[in-house]
Amino acid sequence: MFYISEITDTAPAEYKTELQKKVFEVLDELHIRYDRVDTDAAVEMETCLAIDKKLGVPIVKTLFLCNRQQTQFYLFITRGDKPFSSKAFSSAMGVSRVSFAPVERLERMMGSKIGGTSVLGALLDSSRDVQIVFDRDAVSGEWFGCSDGTDCSFMKIKTADLLEKILPYAKHDYRIIGQTPEK
Repeated sequence: MFYISEITDTAPAEYKTELQKKVFEVLDELHIRYDRVDTDAAVEMETCLAIDKKLGVPIVKTLFLCNRQQTQFYLFITRGDKPFSSKAFSSAMGVSRVSFAPVERLERMMGSKIGGTSVLGALLDSSRDVQIVFDRDAVSGEWFGCSDGTDCSFMKIKTADLLEKILPYAKHDYRIIGQTPEK
């Protein structure tokens, strides 16, 4: 059985990664309210359905992408139930073909591993080498559900706090696109 803790509004007693520590320091500094749960490792979107239910908000799917030359990197945040189309993403962004970036780059640039990839990784991307791109549906609700940078702790924060406080604090711009799956 998949473990999900009770909801709490406090930081973990012990941090698992530098990113996780930074996330809670910034949330505290900016006085941003959140609800969070600890879980068993959640690497697949199907597992996130139980987390969605517990927190009352869908956990987003976060994809780390790059161009063929690995000179442009994108963090694409979309709904967990929405299929990803490389062609539609590339077209919306006006770039040639993109693919999944190497795991080593994800760890180095965003401070997380697969399953823990989070838009909150922008807090560690001080060189702003990664372009943050949201699917319109992922930021259309009042609440935003995501990982805290680990694969075993998930939170919900107000979407406005993410877009208007956290990303500006990280000095990160973002783009919203209306990606739709191919027919």
